Amino acid sequence: MIWIIIIIIALILDQLSKFLVINNIGLGVSNAVIENFFYLTYVRNKGAAWSILQNGRYFFLIITPIILAVLGFYLTKSKNKLLNISISFIIGGAIGNYIDRLFRVSVVDFLEFHFGSYIFPIFNIADCFIVVGTFLLGYYLIFLHKDNNEEKIEAE
Repeated sequence: MIWIIIIIIALILDQLSKFLVINNIGLGVSNAVIENFFYLTYVRNKGAAWSILQNGRYFFLIITPIILAVLGFYLTKSKNKLLNISISFIIGGAIGNYIDRLFRVSVVDFLEFHFGSYIFPIFNIADCFIVVGTFLLGYYLIFLHKDNNEEKIEAE
């Protein structure tokens, strides 16, 4: 049950933040929150992270439900809390961006960070959940996950 709550919270935070941006910042407008570091900049992304696969809307509309089904399967089968948290974060973020692609045609991005002369690609709250979930998943897979074959070998 907690996993569904995490997914819903991620989805609400993502969609609420996008609603506020759409209704309060003009498309292409950038507002400094912390000058030379953090800006709210409303852009539309027709691709994925860092604008890869531009105009790949239909690809993402097809592949996202498949990935969500696989993640949902693992979420229901796993008893590991870290794995379930990571999957819940990824699912919540993926659904948030899926809603954008489905109803808004493109993903609403608005968080912009500058690091000296480098401007990090603009992203959104759903992306944050996906990235944090992916890092947690990577940590789980590298440091905590035991392969069933290893467990069988140790038992022999």
